[in-house]
Amino acid sequence: MGIDQRQEQRDFLVSRRWRLDPAEVGVTDGTARREPGLRRGEVAALAGLSVEYDSRLERGAIVNASALAVESVARALQLDDAGRADLHRMVGSGSAAFGRPMLRSSIRPANFARYQFLEPSATSPRIRTS
Repeated sequence: MGIDQRQEQRDFLVSRRWRLDPAEVGVTDGTARREPGLRRGEVAALAGLSVEYDSRLERGAIVNASALAVESVARALQLDDAGRADLHRMVGSGSAAFGRPMLRSSIRPANFARYQFLEPSATSPRIRTS
């Protein structure tokens, strides 16, 4: 991955992280923020990833990240279909076809407040096998 690609990935992820209002995603820590939006650790927690992994992904230090990890970050950042496809393309995780909404039943009750759900019409999430 070249420097320009890493910078594009970093700029994309940082800008999407800064767009989110912490209160809207259930993050209320009461401390002053130097930057707008979510902190890296908050995105990592929402995505179910370690802060180190999320930071490396944001810096472009991970080549060919797993589609599951990328999709988790996309959900945490509340990306639309175009943003999700861009993120998958940038990190080289393959197709964004992984990006179907999570079913409420697949999330532990304690974590419901962390996710915004789209009610699926009939099917459960698909797992990419190739």
